[in-house]
Amino acid sequence: MLNYKSSIIENKKYSGLSIKEISPVMKLNLRGKSRDFLSTIGKNINMILPIEANTSSSSDKYTSMWLSPDEWLMVSNNIIDKENNNYEIGDLLFNKISKTNLGAVTDVSDQFVLINLEGEKVFDLLSSGCPMNFNKFKEKEGTVAQTLLSQVDIIIHHKKHNNVNLFVRRSFSEHLFSWINDAASRL
Repeated sequence: MLNYKSSIIENKKYSGLSIKEISPVMKLNLRGKSRDFLSTIGKNINMILPIEANTSSSSDKYTSMWLSPDEWLMVSNNIIDKENNNYEIGDLLFNKISKTNLGAVTDVSDQFVLINLEGEKVFDLLSSGCPMNFNKFKEKEGTVAQTLLSQVDIIIHHKKHNNVNLFVRRSFSEHLFSWINDAASRL
């Protein structure tokens, strides 16, 4: 991992809401669209990439989120070694996908900060700063959306009931975390 000081120093708890950074977690951007690309990924991570818009799929080790018809974000379900920037699965996929021109595998672990929101007021908080209508989103676990929250680009993954992960670019994470804390204190 890069040697950085996270802007998210502590976990926060409010009435009906808890906020924390989950770190370090491996994040890989996968791009490709051929049948060979999809089958190679599936064989190596023991999971079929979601092909339906705004969905995700999970295995015991990884979660893959659909971002576009030829793009996915794959994250590890467990925290990884903070001192190591080499991921066995990342190297394996890079060798089998990128080096064979089936697609592209890019490590974006240091680019995105993962913020977890949990509690009964999660969607109240998100609705206060996001133009998205969460009525259908919150009913189905595993849904994914790319949108704006407090004018910051984010990826939202609905993990389970009243539990979401926000993926935000590191350069905007301090601003977003500050806004989340301010908005949560007013709920």
